[in-house]
Amino acid sequence: MLTSLLLGIATRCLGRLTVPVAAGATVALLALTTIGQAHTQERPVAFVGVHVIPMDREQVVQNQTVVVRDGRIVAMGPARQTEVPDGATEIAARGMFLMPGLAEMHAHVPSPRQEEVLGAGYTERVLFLYVASGITTIRGMLGDPSHLEVREHLRRGDVLGPTLYTYGPSFNGNSAPRPETAIAMVRNQAAAGYDFLKIHPGPSRATFDALAQTAGEVEIRFAGHVPADVGLERAIEARFASIDHLDGYVEALAAGRTEPGTQSGFFGSNLVDAVDESRLPALARATREAGVWNVPTQILMAGFGGGDDPDAAGQRPEMQYMPPQVVAQWVRTKRNFQQQDGYSREQIQRFVELRGRIIKTLHEVGAGLLLGSDAPQVMNVPGFSALAELEAIVAAGLTPYEALETGTKNVAVYFDTIDESGTVEAGKVADLILLSANPLADVRNVSNRVGVMVRGRWLPEAEIQRRLAEIAAVYAGN
Repeated sequence: MLTSLLLGIATRCLGRLTVPVAAGATVALLALTTIGQAHTQERPVAFVGVHVIPMDREQVVQNQTVVVRDGRIVAMGPARQTEVPDGATEIAARGMFLMPGLAEMHAHVPSPRQEEVLGAGYTERVLFLYVASGITTIRGMLGDPSHLEVREHLRRGDVLGPTLYTYGPSFNGNSAPRPETAIAMVRNQAAAGYDFLKIHPGPSRATFDALAQTAGEVEIRFAGHVPADVGLERAIEARFASIDHLDGYVEALAAGRTEPGTQSGFFGSNLVDAVDESRLPALARATREAGVWNVPTQILMAGFGGGDDPDAAGQRPEMQYMPPQVVAQWVRTKRNFQQQDGYSREQIQRFVELRGRIIKTLHEVGAGLLLGSDAPQVMNVPGFSALAELEAIVAAGLTPYEALETGTKNVAVYFDTIDESGTVEAGKVADLILLSANPLADVRNVSNRVGVMVRGRWLPEAEIQRRLAEIAAVYAGN
């Protein structure tokens, strides 16, 4: 599947090269050659005079030099006291801001079938869209055997893209109809080397219980949706690695307060007027005590269910980077949702606001939150939607720093890689975003990129824009 290796780059230059990186520059900032394989940066890179947002605490460390060699940060200190190695590429970053790369914790990687339908190179293009927005780690939430190979290509650097943690094919009512089926699936997926198990709606309580017990025996974590027959309290008790979409919370808040046979709707959207919010603090504390994380995907709810015009949503600038048939399907899906019986724009707005209060309460009691938007998914273009999710988290009541934690330090804690990633400091993997404005002042400044570094590979914004233009040209020709 990864045959074109579209995204390979290499730096070819001799001696020290000083690179001015004024925001909005339209010229190539590094001499880059697209080749058949993405090589490790051949020379050290030094960000000189940069303000560092380390994300180990809420502060800006001013006027630093950060040196990267062989994919790692090897030095960081005051600009006047930190030596730039001979032969290094200098990034003139005075007045700019350097922060850790972000994670998309509810991502999707295309399957071979999607590659066949949407054209060769679709997978590489999706992987690049994540990187283009500074997403340097993704959690692929709906796995396929081919994704094990993709994960290895990315680890080896055959293709430029984010670090991938992959789930196996999902456990749902069709794939796991009985406990014995689920037990076999758990053992097979653990043996195959998947990082997690994906739970979808459908499994019975007995099937889920067998799954959870077996997963504990073979030491593989499970996460995703909360099946209706399982419910939030059992999901918390079973210690989901993460609950995605806040699935089950609205239903738990409305339990026993609706007429028999009431359909919960889209993640509980039909129950918004029946909830008892006084139950929320206890549910949030139980979540924290069990060590269960949440990936809210708030932007998915607002974008998919919101009352904005589907055709206008399909014309947003980032849609040019997705296949036209995918965008057309998203528009139809959104329109069909709005046209179903009982749809109310006002009710969906109350639903989104309720979810915001759930997010805020989880954060206030110390339950872990992770950045995720569910992309590519209805109206969510990879990378772009994760940055929109940051804004949604701030709108729920978190500060910009707290929102950024969900995509940086929190992710490293979740994966138990805090010694390797999640912050900017010597010894860490060099997954970085260089910005022209401070994201702690306004989280929207994460979109003001000057460049992205992925495991030590520097992509200046001019190169990112060139590659985005190539992707848009592919789809414009369809």
